[in-house]
Amino acid sequence: MTPGITGSAPQDRGAAAGGPLVRSARVSDLEDLLALYAELADSPSEATPANHPAAPGVLAAMLADPARRLVVATVDGVLVGTADMLIAQNLTHRARPWAIVENVVVSAGRRRTGVGETVMEHLIGIAREAGCYKIQLLSGDHRAEAHAFYRAIGFESVAAGFKLYLDGSRGPRR
Repeated sequence: MTPGITGSAPQDRGAAAGGPLVRSARVSDLEDLLALYAELADSPSEATPANHPAAPGVLAAMLADPARRLVVATVDGVLVGTADMLIAQNLTHRARPWAIVENVVVSAGRRRTGVGETVMEHLIGIAREAGCYKIQLLSGDHRAEAHAFYRAIGFESVAAGFKLYLDGSRGPRR
């Protein structure tokens, strides 16, 4: 359990009348997760660690991290969405933690069907239970549809985001 969370994480959510079921990811989800991440990537090289020998160990470490919530959405047993959230302890805001969401993906054929909203509602519930004062995410400037989705579920664009890729894969090399 994540420090700061009282009680257990929310149980599986969804699955009403063929709708999405959101649950914690499992090691057995690896292939389906990598397929979803390939849809998120702008180029095949960014989809790594797909087919990388370290992927099973990385996923196991992610699932074992008590500050992390990697969730998946299934419809009729098929994995159709995922998102990853980290809860960070904090010395500001009266020591309330904050959460960051990454790698939000819904398979192309399931977009605009409620999968993404169900996934995000699940993570927002976990963040609230943890006492987080905010939940934030970054989304690439070119992802206009994703931005409209985040606004529709209550997120606001309130800051400029900055990244420095330490592997030199983008931007100026340092």
